[in-house]
Amino acid sequence: MNYRTLGPGRLRVSAVGLGCMGMSHAYGAPADKREMKNLLADAVDMGYTLFDTAEVYGTPQNPHDNEELLGEVLKPLRDHVVIATKFGISFDRPDEPGTHKLIPCSRPKAIRRSVEDSLRRLHTDRIDIYYQHRIDPDVQPEEVAEVMADLIREGKILHWGISEATEEYLRRAHRVCPVTAVQNRYSMMARHHERLFHVLEELGIGFVAFSPLANGVLTTCYTADSRFDAATDYRASMPQFRKESFELNRKLFALLDRLAEDHHATPSQIALAWMLCKRPWIVPIPGTRHLCRLKENIGAADIALTKEEVCNIDEELDNMKMSEVFGGSPVKKAI
Repeated sequence: MNYRTLGPGRLRVSAVGLGCMGMSHAYGAPADKREMKNLLADAVDMGYTLFDTAEVYGTPQNPHDNEELLGEVLKPLRDHVVIATKFGISFDRPDEPGTHKLIPCSRPKAIRRSVEDSLRRLHTDRIDIYYQHRIDPDVQPEEVAEVMADLIREGKILHWGISEATEEYLRRAHRVCPVTAVQNRYSMMARHHERLFHVLEELGIGFVAFSPLANGVLTTCYTADSRFDAATDYRASMPQFRKESFELNRKLFALLDRLAEDHHATPSQIALAWMLCKRPWIVPIPGTRHLCRLKENIGAADIALTKEEVCNIDEELDNMKMSEVFGGSPVKKAI
């Protein structure tokens, strides 16, 4: 495994991390616990060190399923892994099917309560990187950063980050307590956060890419006939999985297939290698429930695309017609 460093504090992580949300949340009914425990153990054996979760990844019956799963499996391996979790949102009407509106809350008391609960569920005395899951418009970035600085001084967290950060919010927060990483949606189909790259370069902040395979569509393993359970699987409502989207994305899939053949790789590996080769401080965290995908994803770190190849890919993407892609659940203001 190759490794990368994130942020001013130089947090060392595997070049490809593991997004664990889908084991418990949003991609169908929760996976078999025994299988996921074995998968997590296999990931550690392969060299994965970055494991990403959040306090809200679960089900209505067990809202914190994912943290509990990771806590149980990673406890004996604690000194060999980097655990990332998140605070700051709850779901509006979590019992209803489909995607849920997000209710942000980053009040200091709420953060304090969240960190203690996450530490308990994760069976650990510290969280390696603690993300603000979404920006709370009612709480100033300086106030959140001050709480993070206090938690770092207390040893409860070692680093912190922000998910879906804007440039202004990031700069203001970073001035109070240095930010280690921004975690934003990023893939060949969702490139709007590239406008942050110059700021991250300037401040020395890492970029952790979630949904780097556009929720799986860039694996090219799905077709217009693929179907998902609308009650438990967010993909049922994602625009890139609509029947007509597969025709719209035909050129994108052809590009991936061509590059995969050229590099003796898979389309997934090309989609990940493309972002890995853009900047040395980008770390994708694809999720999976399958051992074969775990092996495939980690192999992307061994694929070297030249700067010219990356620029050419970007140019093709810039001029390519493609479908809409899921941009995230809407945020609802707390009442």
